[in-house]
Amino acid sequence: MIDSKKKGFVYLVGAGPGDPGLITVKGRECISRADVIVYDYLANDALLFFASPAAELIYAGKVGGAHNRDQEQINDLLVEKAISGKVVARLKGGDPFVFGRGGEECEALVDAGIPFEVVPGVTAGIGAPAYAGIPLTHREFTTSVAFVTGHEHPGKEKSEIDWDRLSLGSGTVVFYMGMKNLPQIVENLVANGRSPETPVALIRWGTRPEQEVLTGTLSDIVGKAARAAFKAPAVTVVGEVVRLRERLAWFDNRPLSGRGVLVTRASDQAGEFSAMLAEKGARVYECPTINIIPPEKYTELDRAIESLDGFDWLVFTSVNTVGFFFDRLTALGLDTRAIGSTRVCAVGPKTAASLHPYGIIADLIPDDYKAEGVIAAFRSVGAKGLRFLFPKGDRASDVVPEGLTGLGGEVMAPVAYRNVIPEYLPDPVLKSLEERKVDCVTFTSSSTVENLAVMLGENRFLHLLEGVTVAAIGPVTAASCRVLGLDVHIEPPEHTLAAMTEAIVEYFSKDK
Repeated sequence: MIDSKKKGFVYLVGAGPGDPGLITVKGRECISRADVIVYDYLANDALLFFASPAAELIYAGKVGGAHNRDQEQINDLLVEKAISGKVVARLKGGDPFVFGRGGEECEALVDAGIPFEVVPGVTAGIGAPAYAGIPLTHREFTTSVAFVTGHEHPGKEKSEIDWDRLSLGSGTVVFYMGMKNLPQIVENLVANGRSPETPVALIRWGTRPEQEVLTGTLSDIVGKAARAAFKAPAVTVVGEVVRLRERLAWFDNRPLSGRGVLVTRASDQAGEFSAMLAEKGARVYECPTINIIPPEKYTELDRAIESLDGFDWLVFTSVNTVGFFFDRLTALGLDTRAIGSTRVCAVGPKTAASLHPYGIIADLIPDDYKAEGVIAAFRSVGAKGLRFLFPKGDRASDVVPEGLTGLGGEVMAPVAYRNVIPEYLPDPVLKSLEERKVDCVTFTSSSTVENLAVMLGENRFLHLLEGVTVAAIGPVTAASCRVLGLDVHIEPPEHTLAAMTEAIVEYFSKDK
């Protein structure tokens, strides 16, 4: 008998067709509150970032019929975890109740007396065609659509698909999991009355950056798929609406579509840059080459904070310095008021924006975001006889402190955080490099390129980046690339992520 006091809860969450942005708000909330997440092969791994750090992650997917766990084992697992009092999020690709076997899992939960909730998701049969520029209904072509499995239960002696009805009329038909049986699907449709000239689209990894679309007709799609070695996972769309793709394709027509871009920023900073590149169509591989951690000792920084009112200028050169400085200010029982009349310099618009939550508007933002630009700015406003507090990372250059000192200022430069090299390279990143799926590697600081070289080893570093386009955010970073033997192909005129993104787009647009 189940102890009702310990009984947990199960959410069957539709993860959507692949693009993590298509998860519902409620689905994301369920992921974040779950103690256990049981996820499928088709559920984008990026959704796991919404999970609690303490959550237990269990993979229960299958590829090409090869099961990590069979359905009965998955059912038992959900019951077992819920009985132990856990909140379980069952993360299923697409929608749980559209060819997702969600109904079977719910039956198992009902039999065990486990409470559950179903959170619908965008099913692949809707999401993939939309991202391929194929409207499933259009009043000039058809007003009906059917969703059909292309892979029926192997134990069935006779197909339950009504091929006669599917084949007649002008309705759109979307087949799930049908790549293996594509010849039989085509044969049945034609044999039951569909014209061999009916347009067909195969959509692989729909809604993801690696989306592939192959179009043809019932008469030639099997041959085209064989020649292209087109594989699952894919949905098959049959109907006149496929013709609209030629005019309506939008997702795979973006400037970086089909390009793999490696982002080497710190793990907590990669998201913004990755989002910019993904919006342009890039397939982004995040490779953290820097971990940002507190300093070993706060002695010097604390001493500076205690005498804040004695400084004329507080100079921040990055978002990191802002975050760590104010975290320490809070830890010492102080707040923004401790800055008093001290003026603030922020290097770059992002750094300036990061001050706003603390109620601070920078008094000075140099026009040039390089260290030399900071010196030039203070040469104009004056530095002689003034005291500067310059919190920094442990690997920051001394150009700014030395430059301000040279202008007659007195500088205190305590370490506010440390840059350390991650212990290992993520397996998906290494695999993407080895399989030559990376077209461009991006470096946003000297640390990112130097650390990647250490993580890969010098020989493998040069070998794996051979033929890969190198983008460096500025001259200092570009110089570090060249020292390590890399040619730099892209260097934006402005040293910002937005300018870097546009420079990458411009570079690859030349090939089109």
